[in-house]
Amino acid sequence: MLFLQILKEKKVIFREKIISLSYKYFRKMTTLAAPRPLLDKKRGDTLFSLEEYLSREEKNAYKSEFFNGQIIRMPGGKVKHNLIAGNIFTAIKIAVKSLEQDFLALNSDQKIYIPNKEIVVYPDALVISEKPEYWNNRQDLITNPLLVVEVLSKSTRGYDKGEKFMHYRTLPSFKEYVLIEQDECKVEIWFRAEENTWKITTVTDEDTSIYLNSIGVSVTISDIYENIDKL
Repeated sequence: MLFLQILKEKKVIFREKIISLSYKYFRKMTTLAAPRPLLDKKRGDTLFSLEEYLSREEKNAYKSEFFNGQIIRMPGGKVKHNLIAGNIFTAIKIAVKSLEQDFLALNSDQKIYIPNKEIVVYPDALVISEKPEYWNNRQDLITNPLLVVEVLSKSTRGYDKGEKFMHYRTLPSFKEYVLIEQDECKVEIWFRAEENTWKITTVTDEDTSIYLNSIGVSVTISDIYENIDKL
């Protein structure tokens, strides 16, 4: 009986160790998959107001996003990321010039405010139809992006394709989402065909182009990845 009791206790301990290790592995994998924001902790656990964030952002030498009271410092983009973001912005800016309808292409310095979520983000590029709509008359915060571009990285891919996409979708003006991979030739385009229906197109051919339904223009893959082979 004593032997059986000891054996039973060892099995329980062994099972608990397996559960503990499984939990640690799960935590490690989910942590690696999610972005690791750098929070501004100067005020401890105190949350910031939107006005406080904007005031700090005007003075800071680096960019930060705002998420429900948290100020999240953005890591500096690497050369490949910055090159692709600049390429797609330039290509779209040139393409919309010849259109009858007025579109405004903006780069990664423009903040988008998402009122329903109390979030401020910096996309890599965006397009506005006609004129920008400002939040509370602040020209540094727009609320009506038509098309948004994000260049994906290992640390932000999951967020950009998941939660951030969901945040953008709360904006009535938002109709198209372009996701560009850095380390391979791959572009995903999500287009809102109907109110609750999004259609996805994936392009991986270097000799073709992507069509942006929301603004009615095409951009070649070679323009998006121009000079990447020099890095």
